[in-house]
Amino acid sequence: MVGATNRHALSAIESWPSWTSGCLAVYGPSAVGKTHLAHIWTDLSAACVLDRRQIEPASLPGSAILIEDVDQGIDSETLFHLINMAGRGDISLLLTSRTPPFSWQANLPDLRSRLNAMPVAEILEPDDTVLEAILRKHFTELSLRPPEDLIPYLLRRMERSAPAARDIVMALDELADLSQRPISRLLAKQILEKDAENIDLFE
Repeated sequence: MVGATNRHALSAIESWPSWTSGCLAVYGPSAVGKTHLAHIWTDLSAACVLDRRQIEPASLPGSAILIEDVDQGIDSETLFHLINMAGRGDISLLLTSRTPPFSWQANLPDLRSRLNAMPVAEILEPDDTVLEAILRKHFTELSLRPPEDLIPYLLRRMERSAPAARDIVMALDELADLSQRPISRLLAKQILEKDAENIDLFE
């Protein structure tokens, strides 16, 4: 689902293999579509997905490499070596994280300079255009036809994330089945109020 919040990142992914320095970092909050975009790239490039905790630079399985959640910890020397390989054109390297590269931990001064200069694409929290498309997609998958006033109602009140959009559609479907009532703003209000009560319990 493409909107203003992720269009730049998608364009950056699709611009491969013309990446500056042979690498790109895609970053943004949890559940905004980083992994989905990364999988689009692996399909384009036939990339191998490597576990950030278990990388052997001397025996890489291919010429295109994806490493996710790099901000959660990766060996500095390994990352430095991979970035240098990408700069030489030996590999293409896509990295994902929740934070930009300049904030990643780096124990090597040369790695810090590489991270500060790395090309990046940020994904923001979904806007109304993206969230509406996601909601409609999930309603369609469940063969549901929401009333016209329901989606605007949800967009004003729901958590702004793709998983939240999926969860609320599923919850509406289940509650409608249990109560033998049509999907409506009233059912949505019940679900949203219940979620708010559950959150309050843990605050």
